[in-house]
Amino acid sequence: MRVFVADKFEKAGLEGLKALGCSVINDPNAGATGLAGLVATNDPEVLIVRSTKVQAAVFEGAKSLKLIIRAGSGVDNIDVPAASKHKVGVCNCPGMNAVAVAELTMGLLLACDRRIPDQCASAHAGKWNKKEFSKAKGLKGMTLGVVGVGAIGQEVIKRAVAFGMNVVAWSRSITPQHASALNCEFGGTDTPALLALARRADAITVHLPLADSTKKLFNAAFFEAMKPGAYFINTSRGGIVDEAALREAVRSKGLRAGLDVFDPQPTETEAAWQSETAVMSGVYSTHHCGASTDQAQMAVAEETVRIVKHYKVEGRFVNCVNEGR
Repeated sequence: MRVFVADKFEKAGLEGLKALGCSVINDPNAGATGLAGLVATNDPEVLIVRSTKVQAAVFEGAKSLKLIIRAGSGVDNIDVPAASKHKVGVCNCPGMNAVAVAELTMGLLLACDRRIPDQCASAHAGKWNKKEFSKAKGLKGMTLGVVGVGAIGQEVIKRAVAFGMNVVAWSRSITPQHASALNCEFGGTDTPALLALARRADAITVHLPLADSTKKLFNAAFFEAMKPGAYFINTSRGGIVDEAALREAVRSKGLRAGLDVFDPQPTETEAAWQSETAVMSGVYSTHHCGASTDQAQMAVAEETVRIVKHYKVEGRFVNCVNEGR
């Protein structure tokens, strides 16, 4: 079985694929524009990607391709309808990066509250200003709204509870019983409940996939509902936020934001980039690195190998997101 890995991938994962008897080709610099030609030339049965976009042209030139694995959770970089049209299964690795993203979420919360990047910048500039930076609310006793309670949201809840925060969970599918089992308060399932949560929370952290139902879900109405001076954290996908509305809330209401994702943002790992949002005072930005810890990448690699093993041995797709193709 030929496997093409179109991104940087853990050595242990590559070795694991070879141990299954797979012929492995790894091109970490394939890129979205070159991927179709590389797939046509190398003719793999399995394609593994992390951030590289898989566009419709990839399927049109593929002869043997049967399975694409997203070495991560979200699949918005893959044209899933095109995959389904060509009867190619699309699988992902949900939950493997949950701890890593939850850790960054707590870091961004702390950055918003204690203004850690601002303190570093002041120190690097040779300025001491304890008077200014001694002003912080402290996370203990804050009400934190966790929007989305999948694997990442649940890991955030554990950490927030350990910090002494009062956690309220909102999800389209959450029940009061589920919230109680997570040691938090039930925050509802619909848009009115989400706006009610925005009005009462001291901080909101978002852990939702990008879909038609979540695109620009966090819009002017949501940010108008948030408390002045509240914190907004997004480590999921940039497209769920109306950044113009967020910028207005930062300016007019003193909101602070911790953002790991933006819309738009570069698809390359290194690139020149200008963002109106990222340069604002009160916005603390990271480079879509929530899942980028050694622990998380090893877990993703192991899960990817497991998916390939099940397909190779049983012909079965594990974690398939286009079952009805």
